[in-house]
Amino acid sequence: MAHTRIRKFNTRDTYPEQNLDNDLCQVVVTEGGKIIWLRGQCPQNLDDAVNIASSDPAEQTHKVMQNISQLIKEAGGEMKHLVKMVVYITDIKNREAVYRIIGQYTKGVHPVQTGLVVNELARPEWLVEIDATAVIPK
Repeated sequence: MAHTRIRKFNTRDTYPEQNLDNDLCQVVVTEGGKIIWLRGQCPQNLDDAVNIASSDPAEQTHKVMQNISQLIKEAGGEMKHLVKMVVYITDIKNREAVYRIIGQYTKGVHPVQTGLVVNELARPEWLVEIDATAVIPK
């Protein structure tokens, strides 16, 4: 059974002043299945926890989304099973760069998403962290 995604929208319509193209929705309904709870993902390698050598918010986000995709696959799912993300950024000026990269990974998926600007993350060099949840249907 596929997830039901209610009130789909694209950020180019809701945030016309920003250069974004993210497919989101207001509600995702799941029924049964296997829930994948991901730890907040940061711009570091999964195997050795080494930070990537970049202070660019887009590059950091790319690594974070690669990690999310890889972990969902390792749990037996696909990115289409992604239902929720909470995005933490340390500077509002990085919002567009971060969300543009997220949009590349979530095109056609329409997860629900919350974004927060925080003072800092666990390591001062991190500009973005994303907490994600996926549900693999039965």
